[in-house]
Amino acid sequence: MLKQRVISAIILIAIVCAALFLFSPFYFALALGAVMTLGIWEWTQFAQVKNKFWRVVVAGLAGAVLFLWILSEANYLNAGRVFEHYAEPILLSAVVWWIVALGFVLSYPNSAKLWTKSVILQGVFAIVTLVPFIVGVLRLRLDGYVTNPYHGLMLLFYVFILVWAADSGAYFAGRKFGKHKLAPKVSPGKTWQGVLGGLITAGVLAGIFMQVAPQDLFNVPTVPFIALSVATVAISVLGDLTESMFKRESGIKDSSNLIPGHGGILDRIDSLTAAVPFFAYFYFYVL
Repeated sequence: MLKQRVISAIILIAIVCAALFLFSPFYFALALGAVMTLGIWEWTQFAQVKNKFWRVVVAGLAGAVLFLWILSEANYLNAGRVFEHYAEPILLSAVVWWIVALGFVLSYPNSAKLWTKSVILQGVFAIVTLVPFIVGVLRLRLDGYVTNPYHGLMLLFYVFILVWAADSGAYFAGRKFGKHKLAPKVSPGKTWQGVLGGLITAGVLAGIFMQVAPQDLFNVPTVPFIALSVATVAISVLGDLTESMFKRESGIKDSSNLIPGHGGILDRIDSLTAAVPFFAYFYFYVL
């Protein structure tokens, strides 16, 4: 099992790095859209769509819409312009959604009465989770693309590293000090002490990055940037809890088996689907 996880991780990292470094913005967006199409296929389980045929149909239609949307923006994307007229409201919709999701998580399982059997609501949840994620990734990746193709790449990597490092900090803090359950009805393994460890890790990492990163990378004041980084990690925890809640209600352990040893697409990006659009919105439009 460990060998399988390591091999899968190496292949996955290689594919992601190839897409980030070698693909043009348009083709990178297409690749991202393809991954989100697989995520939508996994999400159909949350809407209690069990029939394999209809799951493929829904994912196929969603993928076609994503393809046409990205294709219509191809020239703008290659010029480093990411959905200029509506990126902000899309990212803001994600911020609003995660506030709503917090209410669902806190009141689960009672909240499940509102959405567990509603295909329409689950469709809305998928849209406000995955579409802002696409926009957030592209907005970060293509920031300053014309003058420096790798500027935005460093921004995007920062958010990834921030979430992954905080997740590690939370894991070790939880193992060492964890006593009080965070959301026992949703994810029994998480503790308040673990979350606090993750937030502290985020604050320390953000401070280090502000000291060692190139001066033109983060064009924001230090204290607000550290505060945003800590808040981003807090939201990433909510992303993890929300997917756990949906999986628990659907009676499944993993969103799929697309990634051997790691589960599905949503299992790998659940934290990032919350963190990336949240960070992008406040970094570009608030700070």
